[in-house]
Amino acid sequence: MRFVKMRYSRSGFLAAALLAAALVPGGCVPLIAGAGGAAAVGASQDRGLEQAVDDNEISFEINRKLLAKNADLYSGISTQVRKGRVLLTGSVPKAQDRITVTRLVWTIDGVKEVINELKAGEKGGFSQSLSDTTISTKLRARLTGDTKISGINYSIETVAGTIYLMGTARNQAELDRVMAYARDISGVRNVVSYVDVKPGAN
Repeated sequence: MRFVKMRYSRSGFLAAALLAAALVPGGCVPLIAGAGGAAAVGASQDRGLEQAVDDNEISFEINRKLLAKNADLYSGISTQVRKGRVLLTGSVPKAQDRITVTRLVWTIDGVKEVINELKAGEKGGFSQSLSDTTISTKLRARLTGDTKISGINYSIETVAGTIYLMGTARNQAELDRVMAYARDISGVRNVVSYVDVKPGAN
């Protein structure tokens, strides 16, 4: 299979993001396909539009390089990127693959930290995947429905019953509420937080 490398300039990403943002009605964020839509959502987050564009560029490059290197390897990995911090979750066939993926991610411009939560040789079936999706959906709904939580500042990934959180909390009290919601969901085995608390927060 031949892979064609696609190049995207920062101005192109920004233009796509601004266009997508212009299409978003006030007070709601619809599901918009592509990097522009993701960046438009990022513009509403604490990290801002420019950082969201940078993170989307990093995520795009990680996925492109993983797919080009090994499609089977790519299929088992999920990636979250926040302010240059990359969280890798999912499964890989061998322990050596964890090292391979980490090294690959570090070759990408803008990466400041790589958090490797990949499990070697562990791959759940359809029922586990469905359960994980349900858990993430329930937690997202709870965060969205709580006016004391800025849910848009959090990313959620659930793997084999473990919830992985990234993002920025406005204060410790907000993060505590998020963690409590996560732990209260049926089927959750563990909650791992890589959430930063906003500097100077009370």
